[in-house]
Amino acid sequence: MSPASTPGPTQAPHALRHRRSARRLTTGQLADLRAAITATQRIGDDRGFQHWAGIHGLPLPISCVHHRELFLPWHRAYLYLFEKALQDHVPGVTLPWWDWTAEHAEGIPSAYSKRKANGRRNPLFDSPIQPSGRAVPSQTRTTRAPGAPGFLPSPGEVERVLKNRDFFTFQTQLESIHDGVHVWTGGTMADIATAAYDPLFWAHHSMIDRLWYLWQLRHPGAGVPAPLLDRALAPFPMTVRDTIEITQLGYDYAASTAAVKGPGHG
Repeated sequence: MSPASTPGPTQAPHALRHRRSARRLTTGQLADLRAAITATQRIGDDRGFQHWAGIHGLPLPISCVHHRELFLPWHRAYLYLFEKALQDHVPGVTLPWWDWTAEHAEGIPSAYSKRKANGRRNPLFDSPIQPSGRAVPSQTRTTRAPGAPGFLPSPGEVERVLKNRDFFTFQTQLESIHDGVHVWTGGTMADIATAAYDPLFWAHHSMIDRLWYLWQLRHPGAGVPAPLLDRALAPFPMTVRDTIEITQLGYDYAASTAAVKGPGHG
């Protein structure tokens, strides 16, 4: 991962790509996502899905940042660089978001819940877990054990979090909601050590990143405290400052009719 992969503060990206709701992907967009995930799942080196999933948890050392001040910036960098890895195989592909507020009573999006797609294994349903990434030695693939419909976060819960003007208060409350979705999904997603091996992890965290973006739009005078801006986001070649403006990273969030909205965005 080279620092050159991250646009500088005055370097505009060549094209702005839009992340979309997993429920609203076109047939072609979903096919591209599946092709990109399949391609990375077949690679055994540091360009592959297993490597990227392992950065979050196992194999050791666990690099992810939870219940600390860098939770949102660290995961934004993580998603950005994984998305770039997918684009090496399918140019233009983006990570969709799982809007669990819209699917409050529905659960996991159909793109991720079907075992097969077009008569083949659906790469969004599950994924292999490399031997060094297994919390349980016998668990070779990811699993889920979702909770009952209606127990995912509601639009009202998220709206209350978005009203916070203080970054740390907002981040802490959003992370609590995030934790609840991991627990609700169950299986591999319920364990930090293995969560990122589940393809659904990336859609869940895209939703978290989207909510941070909506918060940024809603509270332009608020933001990450200045003392954090030059903190490194190891193991990535990025600092917190590099994550603040998503359009400088080359992506945006497409509009949606979801209940949780920011000014001019959804």
